[in-house]
Amino acid sequence: MIKSGIERLGRLTSLFILEAGGIVLFSLKTIRQLFTIPVDIRLIIHQMLSIGVRSFPVVFITSIFTGMVLALQTYTGFKRFGAETMVGSVVALSMTRELGPVLTGLIVTGRAGAAIAAEIGTMRVTEQIDALETLATNPLKYLVIPRFLAGLLMLPSLTVLSDIIGINGGFIVSTGIYKMSASLYWRKVWDYLELSDFYNGLIKAAFFGASMALICSYKGFYTEGGAEGVGRATTQAVVLTSMTILVSDYFLSAWLF
Repeated sequence: MIKSGIERLGRLTSLFILEAGGIVLFSLKTIRQLFTIPVDIRLIIHQMLSIGVRSFPVVFITSIFTGMVLALQTYTGFKRFGAETMVGSVVALSMTRELGPVLTGLIVTGRAGAAIAAEIGTMRVTEQIDALETLATNPLKYLVIPRFLAGLLMLPSLTVLSDIIGINGGFIVSTGIYKMSASLYWRKVWDYLELSDFYNGLIKAAFFGASMALICSYKGFYTEGGAEGVGRATTQAVVLTSMTILVSDYFLSAWLF
């Protein structure tokens, strides 16, 4: 019993190391190609539209209700200590430092990351990637780099919108439900919010966007097993990227703040 448990743990550890090593090598290869191969700007714009613009509606809904719930809970808790005027500060700091980049990364991973893994995975199992190589087209240039650059650029952009929308969601609850003074809410926001809170959140978002694009592209690029394999790779890509975002968020927070 103990022996089989140790063997299972060893296999899982080996698989994790192989998977992590494969992702790192794939990422290094992609970044190296980024500096040696000209990229078609039209492909990048298309991916920016797919990853960023089309993700905005779900980011909007998530952000505004996150800000509203945050204000609701913060006001209720702080009222016990007579500190309800600090709601604006808590909402602003929470959105810019943590909730904005993290929730945006998770939402975009679920929507756009899954699509990246499924698209590239389908191309792999239908041998379209092999056809690209036969035609002397670098698949990293054509498939991965545009998605990588789009994720790197659009996640911070969406995070900016998420921060603004979330803070305004908190404003709606604070002034509309709890009748807080609008000027007091915004004064508390600007009194305690620093520029470093904002741009450190954008650094997180850029890392999350790059991670999403690379991990999902990697899982799609090495898909096996036909249609079932595409579904399996898509699920693994979303789960692995989500875990990467949540784990790396701690280390980035410890480093940046």
